[in-house]
Amino acid sequence: MMPSPASTLPGIDALWPLCLDIAARRRGPAAPPPAEAGGPIAWSEARGFELQGLWGDEAIELFELLKPLLDRPRPGATWTLGQLGQSLDGCVATHGGDSNFVNGPEMLVHLHRLRALCDAVIVGAGTAAIDDPQLTTRRVEGPNPVRVVIDPDLRLPATLRVLSDRQAPTLLACDARRADAAASRIGPDQVLGVTALMRPDGSTDLRALQTALGQLGLHLLFVEGGGVTVSRFIAEGCMDRLHLSIAPVLIGSGRLGLQLPRQAAMRDCPRPATRIYRMGADVLWDLDLRAAAG
Repeated sequence: MMPSPASTLPGIDALWPLCLDIAARRRGPAAPPPAEAGGPIAWSEARGFELQGLWGDEAIELFELLKPLLDRPRPGATWTLGQLGQSLDGCVATHGGDSNFVNGPEMLVHLHRLRALCDAVIVGAGTAAIDDPQLTTRRVEGPNPVRVVIDPDLRLPATLRVLSDRQAPTLLACDARRADAAASRIGPDQVLGVTALMRPDGSTDLRALQTALGQLGLHLLFVEGGGVTVSRFIAEGCMDRLHLSIAPVLIGSGRLGLQLPRQAAMRDCPRPATRIYRMGADVLWDLDLRAAAG
């Protein structure tokens, strides 16, 4: 049987190296042109990156999903993407904290792709303590991001994999007043002491963290979890986009995902611009939070 014309078009395997090249160029000190005219991907100031020629449907869909990340400018302020995987009833884990795995394998691959394209991946202390994640790009080709763990109170043990395996650059983000104590436990090269990270009321100043990471050249940030940390980034206006994946599972009285401030009326509730993608059995909602704020 002859293959159909659609099956001969370039697919995700051809697209992914091009996406990695765009990310590498963005990180480069010389900031070369991001794409050459006549190539498979072109760049314009007005429209950002665009696929050229004929591509398979799966490649086109993946490119459209990743395009907001690929279009980020090299200089300037940080840009932050969040990801949260939850059940149909809005939980990210069982009551006891088991979250392995809420989403299916296709969503896990997507998660690792986001890590590879971003400069840094961020998790809160709660997720680090419960999941003991590696935060590497094991499921895809591409570089590991800088791993950032927010631990203002230094309550995490130094034995966690992310703090001890040395598989990728790692920063434990704490208030600058606790930096020396953190360095004595895990080494000064793995400590980011952020001035005034802890507010007088005990909350974390996430904008101060973003600024500190930007000063290190980490401009494209990926907040991977957990639900509390992602919610805080959104509530403080520190997140530009959110990938919210819904799995066909009912957890019941589990740990809630998004927990945002209450609104008195529906007219006051944000309605982000959205796009929907299928990831195996899961449904991914791509939410433009800046459009909602506008």
